[in-house]
Order: sequence, then C-alpha cells, then structure tokens
Amino acid sequence: MSGVGFGIGQRPVNRRQRAVKSLWTGIWLVYLGAPVSDLLHGGHSTGVRILGWLALAAFVTWYMLLIFRTGRGERNALVLGSLGVLAAQSTLLALTLGREWLVLFVYVSIASGAALPLRMARWTIPAACVLLTVVGLATHDGLSYLGGLLIPALLGGFAMTGVRELVRTAIALREARATVAQLAANEERLRLARDLHDLLGHSLSLITLKSELAGRMLPARPDEAAQQVADIEQVSRQALVDVREAVTGYRRPRLSAELAGARAALTAAGVTAALPAGPGLADVPEESESALAWALREAVTNVVRHSGARHCTVGLQRRQTLDGPVLELTVEDDGPGGPGTGPGNGLTGLTERLTKAGGTLEAGPLKHGFRLVARVPTAGPADVGSPA
Repeated sequence: MSGVGFGIGQRPVNRRQRAVKSLWTGIWLVYLGAPVSDLLHGGHSTGVRILGWLALAAFVTWYMLLIFRTGRGERNALVLGSLGVLAAQSTLLALTLGREWLVLFVYVSIASGAALPLRMARWTIPAACVLLTVVGLATHDGLSYLGGLLIPALLGGFAMTGVRELVRTAIALREARATVAQLAANEERLRLARDLHDLLGHSLSLITLKSELAGRMLPARPDEAAQQVADIEQVSRQALVDVREAVTGYRRPRLSAELAGARAALTAAGVTAALPAGPGLADVPEESESALAWALREAVTNVVRHSGARHCTVGLQRRQTLDGPVLELTVEDDGPGGPGTGPGNGLTGLTERLTKAGGTLEAGPLKHGFRLVARVPTAGPADVGSPA
C-alpha cells in the first residue's frame, strides 16, 4: 500500500506510517477509561494519583512496545518477562486502587496473543484470565466486573494470535515474492547470456571465416571476394536481428534454418559436411525443436572454431526409448580438438536448455574426433533407427 497506509505484516518505514499504526493501536486504549476515571474522580490523595498516573503511563508504554514489535522474532524469554511485569503491575494496581483497574488484565491477555507464538499463548492467555479472576475475587466488589472482562480477555487474546499468524504469513509471502522475483531475474539473465553466446559465437565465427576467405581471394579473384563480403554483410545483418529478438525474448530458432546455416558455416570453414534433408517436425513440440536447433548451432560452432576437422556428419533420427519417443541429433567430426579441457559455457548452457525441454545431452571425444548427441521428446511414434 502507498501513501499513509502500509501492508499487513509490513513495518512502518516513516513517521506518518508510525502515526497511523499508533492511531489504530491506540483506539483500543479507550477501555482504559475506567482507570482514568478512577484517578480523576476516585477520591485518592494527590500522591496516590501521581503514582497511579505514572504506573498507568508505564503500563501503556510497555504494552504498546509489545504490540509494535509483533512478529519481529524476539526471544520468547524476553517477551515472557515483559508480560510478567505487566501482569504484576496490573495485580498491584487492582489490589491497591480498586476494581476499575482489573481491565488491565485484558491488555495483558491481548499482548500475550500478539507477542507470543500460539504454542505459548494458548497457556499464557488462560493464565492471565485465571489471574484476573483471582485478583477480581480478592478486590472489593470485583466479582461484578469479572463477567464483563473475562470474555473480552479470552476472545481478545486468542483473536490476536490469529492476527499474529496473519502478520507472519504476510511477511513470509512478501519474502517469497521477493525471492521469486530475484529468481526470475536470474533466469532471464541466464537465458540472455545463453542466447547471446550461441548467437554471436556462431555468427562471429562465420564472419571471421568469410573475412579470411575474402582476404585470400581478393588479389586473384576479386569477384568471388566481393561475394564473400556480401555474405559477411548478410550474416552481420541477421546476427543483429537475432540479437534483438533474443533481447526481447521472442527468438525461437528452427531446425531447418539451422541445418541450412550449418551447411553454410561448415562449407565456409573448408569442412566437408554431410547433413540430412529437411526433417518433418509436425509432432515435435516447439520448445523441443528450439532446444535441438540450439544444440545444432552450438555443435557446428565448436566444429568450426575448435575442432580442426576435415569432415563433419550431422544425423537426425527418431528413436524409441524407455521414456518414450525422442528425436536424436548427432554431430560427429574427425578433428583433433582444441587445447581446452572440460565443458565450456556453450555446452553448459546447452545442457540447461535441453533439460528444460525434457531432453538430454551427451558429448565427449572419440578415438578420432568428437561427438555430440542431443535428444528431445516428441509427441508422435518413433521409427526406431530410421533417419529423418
């Protein structure tokens, strides 16, 4: 809530909000009218009145502090000690000044419900009512007041236990909401990091290869070099579009488009490529196709940049597994590999993508080369072992 208001369970953060909470809490102090009237018109001496006013002010201050600190997780021993002080003060004032002061026990019961957990308040609230009864019987003509005070003391105390639990629940929900928002922001940052890595790594590798190729062609074959430069411009423009789509969260790569891009990238790198024809993906969920397309892009980028391979084979097959039908992508090269050890950021992000889509990733070196296998679930029946 904004303005002067604030949400339940939320601590007041400025002077105006503290004033509002003090007002709502102070309304219930109207029931202290009986002790106030006794001090004003009870015929007590001046010294007794002064001590009575001081005691009443101390009682109200202590009570307000306990109510204001509801749900802040203080030690229960400290709260019990404070309630003991309030109960002792109420007993002393009722026995010395009269039955009008029995109403203080109602506030002791309410403070018990507000400041203690239910497992303890269910004992302290009846204890305050029992003490109220004992002191009322020991006070002159106090029995006539008990009927009007016991029920408010019981109901008010246990009602405050519900308010306390509501406050604690509101605090927990607010913290959970903040945690969810932080996790969502972290997830979005990870998504953006994965997309930019996969997009720019592939595009920049292709631009680098075509630039080197154009440089070698330029002296002897300027026309072909010009074609390579035109391809570089096209790749750069597409990379810019892809980055914009990735930032806005709308990019979902298609497997057929990635197969065409893989062929162009491998050819530009001088790698002999064997790729399947355009697959039929009518029964493949969009998220699964997107994850498999990212896997193909990352695998081809690694072949171009790190493998030093001369041949690369891409396979696409439908298989039946114990978990159901899957579409399996295999990328295998014959290169010696780069100097790096362990999975890089690309494979780590790719594993996260496939896991989110319900798929799996296997990647590792062969005797002569490297192999990557990505699987995603499909909705249709599998044709075991048949190429797509």
